[in-house]
Amino acid sequence: MGNITTRYGNLYVDFRYLNKRCREVTSLKDNQTNRKKLGKILERIEAEILLGIFDYAKYFPKSKQLKEIQSIKNQQLVVETKTPTFETFYQIWLLEKEVEWRPSYKEKINIVMTKYLKPVFGHVVLMKINKESILAFRASLAKVEHGKKQKCLLPSRINQIMTVLRMILNEAAERYSFESPFKNIKNLKEPKAEVMPFTLVEVHKILMTVREDFKPYYTVRFFTGLRTSEIDGLKWKNVNFERREIYIKEALVNGILGPTKTDGSNRTIQMSPKVYEALLTQKQLTYKRSDFVFCNRTGEALDYRLVNRRVWHPLLRHLGLESRRAYQSRHTAATLWLSAGENPEWIARQLGHSTTEMLFRVYSRYVPNMTRRDGSAFEAMLDKLKTMEEM
Repeated sequence: MGNITTRYGNLYVDFRYLNKRCREVTSLKDNQTNRKKLGKILERIEAEILLGIFDYAKYFPKSKQLKEIQSIKNQQLVVETKTPTFETFYQIWLLEKEVEWRPSYKEKINIVMTKYLKPVFGHVVLMKINKESILAFRASLAKVEHGKKQKCLLPSRINQIMTVLRMILNEAAERYSFESPFKNIKNLKEPKAEVMPFTLVEVHKILMTVREDFKPYYTVRFFTGLRTSEIDGLKWKNVNFERREIYIKEALVNGILGPTKTDGSNRTIQMSPKVYEALLTQKQLTYKRSDFVFCNRTGEALDYRLVNRRVWHPLLRHLGLESRRAYQSRHTAATLWLSAGENPEWIARQLGHSTTEMLFRVYSRYVPNMTRRDGSAFEAMLDKLKTMEEM
């Protein structure tokens, strides 16, 4: 935004044009009337710059900066003619980057491009995309409605969309030698991830009530902390009954079996007695008719959307439990392990976390309520010491 300053009694305008600071003197004396008049002129200048129709010579015909301004415009014109449209560059960028990505991530990028970015920026020359248009686009995303309940996009989803746009524009700016318009645009503030673990009593109710053919499935989910994609993609070849271990090497995303979420997600999970017994039961049901541990009647991998709609959510309603994603079984496993006093490093390895940082940041606040370790354990120890001293 431009400013009005004064020097030697005359008013100056100070604004930015073509990424250059421009300071021009006027013949107007410094008084309230002239400041108001110059303020309206400055507003008009900034509006014309935003619309791309600003003529520097029209406003400042005697300016010493006219030659430099014209030179910059000529250079930009040359660059613009060599710069592709956003969609054209996206195709180049995608071919170069997809070798680094998992198939599921490539699909997410394509969805963002097709649904959100292409309709707005697809035909625009890269150099014509500026900060104002980016901020206007982000503001429009906040008004987008989706789903049956027509909910607005969450800040986390908006940030995901903007991240793709940022990656494309930053790469293009470096390649075609122009300043990235994403400079100083920060992510929207996101609320903390919603963690709603089940209590041990609630887990027991669920496992005692769920359909018999899904009891092993949910037992394994609750007591291993597997992600949905990991348990749905689990194959019998990765279940070792002799060593009582489960090897997580693959994940099923949108019906496609591929690598796990991250390299750290590849891990070995130790079977507890409950998990061991559940898998033995499941072996009798599916071992001979499918490579997948948990499958449908035809031996194909489970469709988590169908399972949620027909089994999970009806079960929670029947038990009068608050509706939540089946992914909360992973959070439940973490909080139950913590409350039982398991080693945090062991828990992190079971969950596929590289460190314990996320474990304590996300889950530790639930532990005191479950274990009643709110300082009373220390008091009990002191009482015990006092008793010993009195003996």
